[in-house]
Amino acid sequence: MSALETHGLEPVPEQERTARTRSLFPTWVAANISVLLLTMGAGLAVSYGLNFWQVLTVGVTAPAVSYGLVGLISIAGRRGGAPGTALSRAVFGQRGNLLPGALIWVARWGWETINAVTGAYALLTVLNILFGVHGGTALIVVTLLFFVLATFAISGLGIGVLQRCTKGAAWLFAAFSVLVLVRLLVVADWGEVFGRTAGPTSAMITGIGLIAAGGISWVPSSPDFTRYLPGTASSAAIVRNTVGGAGVVVLPMLLMGTVMASATPDLARAPDPVSFLGEILPLWLAVPYLLIALVGTLLINSMSMYSAGFTAQALGFRVPRHWAVSVNALISLVLGGILMLAATSFLGTFVAFLSLLAVAFSAWAGVFGADMLRRTSYDGEALLDTTPAGAYWYRHGFGTAAVTAWAAGLGTGLLFTASDWFTGPFAADNPVGEYGLGWAATIAVSGLLYAALPKPPVAEPRSGDPAAMAI
Repeated sequence: MSALETHGLEPVPEQERTARTRSLFPTWVAANISVLLLTMGAGLAVSYGLNFWQVLTVGVTAPAVSYGLVGLISIAGRRGGAPGTALSRAVFGQRGNLLPGALIWVARWGWETINAVTGAYALLTVLNILFGVHGGTALIVVTLLFFVLATFAISGLGIGVLQRCTKGAAWLFAAFSVLVLVRLLVVADWGEVFGRTAGPTSAMITGIGLIAAGGISWVPSSPDFTRYLPGTASSAAIVRNTVGGAGVVVLPMLLMGTVMASATPDLARAPDPVSFLGEILPLWLAVPYLLIALVGTLLINSMSMYSAGFTAQALGFRVPRHWAVSVNALISLVLGGILMLAATSFLGTFVAFLSLLAVAFSAWAGVFGADMLRRTSYDGEALLDTTPAGAYWYRHGFGTAAVTAWAAGLGTGLLFTASDWFTGPFAADNPVGEYGLGWAATIAVSGLLYAALPKPPVAEPRSGDPAAMAI
């Protein structure tokens, strides 16, 4: 595979599908290398009142649920050899696909903005520790610009460069995380850590949903990272490597954040989610750990922008994928500057965003996942045929059952969701709202309704089609 990936929405030819399922493990490790998980772990302890064992439960359950879904949906990439937003044309119709596609694209703006800001804060913290440079407006803009440009460069080159970077980052981050863990074992007040009383069960379940939201955000993009797998690749191995890669990062990071919060409770409410590491860790450990976290956040954003390029193409931007990425890069630069200069609580903004993000992506996941139960292959030519003569045009360009189920699921989820930005009328006084399960209601309603509604027959792939691999 060359350095610059040239494939866009079209299915990858079978002779080029030479990837291995084991490459997914470091990919999903890298997708979670973020100090935000430390901040979230602290938030579970301080804001949600959970004790160590409850955070442990959250750390095991959340990635198993969310990345289990990511792994299952990513099987579609192996079946069709195309990106997720291209494959969903077979479900929603060529025009109908524009509705969830546009919402996913806009949601990616927020996700990439959060990551860009986190990366810029990591760079600012390193500059402050090493040189005593404090962030003014000009420096904030420069660091943010540097981070976004680096993200654009990596994501623009494509999957080959991304996979090579994720392998190295995964090993480096693992090594230094072990050092941080050893440091915490020595200096932490374990009496304080294990002496916390248990929080309410509702808060723990809400915490599971909050952490799972990060994984759910990858669901529509997950086929993008499996489309180079051959049709014979094991489905079980795809799911196992996806869940395993995410889980080995999410669980220890959440627990480390919870332990850190015992000494620094303000961590959960800090406007800057990164600088606390310079206060908690010694210089020799803080600087390399922050630099590796910076690389990890850069890779997370690169993966997101990589997929965003496909989404932009699916929405009708007739430009090569690497140029479609530039649209999201510019948007994240602008929104990131606003967040860094104007936001007073990073965690509050992040939690509010995650609550709505999970619902937006869950509506797509419910419909697409239910469709995978009846469709084991995709017509590669039809995916690219946006004319009324195409097999995926359906009724006036819309897959009526899919669009209806998606809208119903999305509306249901919002009714039961509460955040600082929006609170649905049923977000309280019922188990779904109380436990923060709006995203789960979204998946259930959209998936079950789609399964129940009448649908057009599945179009069979044409002979010789590279997307004709079944099962």
